[in-house]
Amino acid sequence: MSAHTVASAIENRVSTHFFDPTHGLDEAQIAELVRLATLAPTAYHLQNWRFIAVRTPAAKAQLHALAWRQQKVLDAAVTYIVCGTLGAHIQLANRLAPVVHAGVFAQAVGDAWVAQATAAHAPDAQLQRDEAVRSASLAAMTLMLAAEGMGLASAPMGGFDAAGVASAFGLQADELPVMLVAVGRAAAVAPPKPRRPVAEVLALA
Repeated sequence: MSAHTVASAIENRVSTHFFDPTHGLDEAQIAELVRLATLAPTAYHLQNWRFIAVRTPAAKAQLHALAWRQQKVLDAAVTYIVCGTLGAHIQLANRLAPVVHAGVFAQAVGDAWVAQATAAHAPDAQLQRDEAVRSASLAAMTLMLAAEGMGLASAPMGGFDAAGVASAFGLQADELPVMLVAVGRAAAVAPPKPRRPVAEVLALA
């Protein structure tokens, strides 16, 4: 993908509040968005995330009630529940095995990463939570840019009953519902909102 195409996707993406309720996505498209989302980076290659694609009318109605009745949950083709995983260091050796097998780095490097991650994360619940939120957020942004690249609209959503979502959609005790991302075809396209000037937000050190 050219730098121009990437920049265009970033510049053209807007959060969509009104989706075309007649538009749907098939399972291959839903899976492809997740595949692209999982190319986002994670510390130690933890890949500490999971995605639940809410797409059936019954599941949408359930999520709609838990997301403060935001209409876009009903109208979007799919709303992803982007989850971050706590205690991801426990599975890190398994996650790194394909990396070692592919020859990206040696087993000794993988073992060192596992030791470092375990030493840092095992005793620190707050670090585990921070890392889960970081990873899920990076994945959510990547998913939204992937949607833009596929000609779709998206909307990140933080307004929902996290405990209710976890219960209703069968999240494990070590999973956090970090964000909802609605994806579909926009019913109305809004222009990008002006942003703060770079001079206000950039410091050169």
